[in-house]
Amino acid sequence: MNGQPISGASAGGAGEERASRRRPRGLRHGLVALAASALLVLATACGGGGGSSGKGSGEKGGKDAGKVENAASRAVVTIAPKDGAEAVDTSGTLKVTASGGKLTTVKVQDDEGVEVAGKISEDGASWQPAMHLAGATKYRVHAVAKDAEGRESAKDTTFTTLVPKNTFIGHYTPEDGSTVGVGMPVSINFTRGITDPEAVEKAIEVTAQPSVPVEGHWFGNDRLDFRPEKYWATGTKVTVKLNLDGVEGRPGVYGTQAKSFSFTIGRSQVSTVDAAARTMTVVRDGKTIKTVPVTAGAPSTTTYNGQMVISEKYKVTRMNGATVGFGGEYDIKDVPHAMRLSTSGTFIHGNYWASAGTFGSANVSHGCVGLRDVRGGYDGNMPAAWFFNNSIIGDVVIVKNSKDKQIQPANGLNGWNMPWSQWVE
Repeated sequence: MNGQPISGASAGGAGEERASRRRPRGLRHGLVALAASALLVLATACGGGGGSSGKGSGEKGGKDAGKVENAASRAVVTIAPKDGAEAVDTSGTLKVTASGGKLTTVKVQDDEGVEVAGKISEDGASWQPAMHLAGATKYRVHAVAKDAEGRESAKDTTFTTLVPKNTFIGHYTPEDGSTVGVGMPVSINFTRGITDPEAVEKAIEVTAQPSVPVEGHWFGNDRLDFRPEKYWATGTKVTVKLNLDGVEGRPGVYGTQAKSFSFTIGRSQVSTVDAAARTMTVVRDGKTIKTVPVTAGAPSTTTYNGQMVISEKYKVTRMNGATVGFGGEYDIKDVPHAMRLSTSGTFIHGNYWASAGTFGSANVSHGCVGLRDVRGGYDGNMPAAWFFNNSIIGDVVIVKNSKDKQIQPANGLNGWNMPWSQWVE
């Protein structure tokens, strides 16, 4: 700095710049060594090697580690029926199994995306559907299994179920969306006799809100009724699912229905006919609302005892004795306010041909319960008209103190006459 001109600094800077491009020989060798060391570190990080043993950071070293990571899964998925199969039976054919591993996912669905419920076994070795399959339907199966090292293997297949040549359906009551009385069972009558009742009953689901146990009982081989132990509670909503499509009800005969219906329980009305006293007491929601004089079955044609459910209502109907075993004893073409209580012909109905003094004093009918009425049923003040207008399908009519036997549970919708212990057998 001592007296050197300012311009000398500028010249010296240029010289220093040139000097910086010519590093000492020893320094250059040091930089090369440092770069080589960095490359070695980088190679170690990417390759996973390191340490004096020469093994990688995984459980298996060197070349073995790469082979494990890229090896195929030992799990093998097998699906029956085979891919592309046609005319497949709707029950007992679909199975998914795994060997060398465990099933983790099984999904079966039809062309509309509806899934088939099923369950993988506890050991993961197999899967089977919870229910039968539908007929004439294409299904897709997707299954995944995993081996002990966590490697997955998948399989996808399709197949089509058979087209049934012989079929059956179930005619049911009550009607969808209806409001019925507390005694109304679900009653299903099949168009073909069923020889595998367990399979058919399993395909029908009856649920109630509020919840209550509901059980089915077979009457013969073509009728299945469902009811709770006691009368339904007022306001209960009952839903019935008929998953009969594809059910083999008898050899070579398959169901075709897949539908749901529901109904609601209305107010409680139970009417008790005392055949000896010739009166009927109507109780609604636990309170007596009316007592009506009646005429029941004559001594030679008594009325059944027991709990009976109103299954049909007719403002006017024809009653012909020949249809119920009484020959030509009567044929009345305009019986008013008639409500069916049994399949065999028991009704509670209006009676205009007996004198007014008969009701409450004598039993003169052929087994029905008669209430005073007028021909044509036009007078709403008559006892028969009042009872007809205040009754709904599913209401209960109980007959007691008649000199007859108890009505059979299958004679009408009258399963309430069977003890619960027998119903659930």
